[in-house]
Amino acid sequence: MIRHIYIHVPFCHRVCPYCSFYKHTPGGSSKDAFVDAVLAEARMQAQRHEFNTETIYLGGGTPTALSESHLERLLCGLRETFGHQPLLEFGLEANPRTVTASKAQMLKRVGINRVSLGVQAWNQSTLTVLGRDHSPEEAAETFWNLRDAGIPSLNVDLMFSIPGQTLADWSYSLTESLKLKPDHISAYNLNYEEDTEFFARLKRGEYTEEGERDAEMFFHAAEQLTAHGFEHYEVSNYALPGHHSIHNQGYWSGNDYLGLGPSAVSTIDRQRWKNIPDTDHYVSTIQQGFLPQCDAESLSHNEWLTERIALELRTSRGLPLHRIPHVEKSTLDSLQEHGHAIIQSDHLILTLQGRALTDPIATQLLSEDP
Repeated sequence: MIRHIYIHVPFCHRVCPYCSFYKHTPGGSSKDAFVDAVLAEARMQAQRHEFNTETIYLGGGTPTALSESHLERLLCGLRETFGHQPLLEFGLEANPRTVTASKAQMLKRVGINRVSLGVQAWNQSTLTVLGRDHSPEEAAETFWNLRDAGIPSLNVDLMFSIPGQTLADWSYSLTESLKLKPDHISAYNLNYEEDTEFFARLKRGEYTEEGERDAEMFFHAAEQLTAHGFEHYEVSNYALPGHHSIHNQGYWSGNDYLGLGPSAVSTIDRQRWKNIPDTDHYVSTIQQGFLPQCDAESLSHNEWLTERIALELRTSRGLPLHRIPHVEKSTLDSLQEHGHAIIQSDHLILTLQGRALTDPIATQLLSEDP
């Protein structure tokens, strides 16, 4: 039974140099044809699978790069296809330059109850490095457009360890975000992804990765945000009570999910496939009456287990011990002795110190043969 649906909207007014997701400027792509194609794909999939839909989430790209009328038609069409019962979460990502007061009011009217605002930083010099097309003032204005419209749960997306960013810059971004009183804050460590300008500059030696800087900024965010009442419920995510991301928790827990739109990934009954990562080709395939799928695979038990360990270890709930019966007791004892983890209610739960080492700890657990 599928409980989570993701829709990928690939349009961006400007392509950020650090982003590896499939995206492009609008160019000559027809927004009408794109919306029609996504809704047609939704109807096709609704005939093939059973749904008990709890969350629908639009990411990208920039979903709010669609015009108000296109976005409203897309959202209403998705509700008509999958929203036969009240959704626990109906959310989307937003860029600060693409949400007017009118668009924010439309989002509330059609049932959106969570918006993630891609601020990334609050000082202009860092935004310039990131290639963002909004100013700090525009980000604040957009936040208040959404809040004034009555969107009940607002997340601010932030990023740290950006080239040239100091600890003072990062602290300023956290402080300015807290002034807005958002319901949720995501604080991501910048990753250098292949096929991005940032990755190329890293390889040329223009940028550097610094583990000590990453850790310092990670711990600073945890200290500052938890002091203001936010629960650090996943390595990169902080929520006030009642504002955890239900959609993301579905991914972390290994629930089945359906992806719609170009490049979107689906995983159902341990079968995984990706849609064609080409908007025009995606649209034309749908128009011909075919599902736009490619790169299908069956997840082996070990592949599935690897994902479960990597993702559940990141959460405050932790990793169920029954996932890792192969791991030696001495390994678990060592993690506890070094202050990196505790065992509670049959779960291995990383401490704050351990969360800074989530990836190497996951690798350590996986290195012991199942």
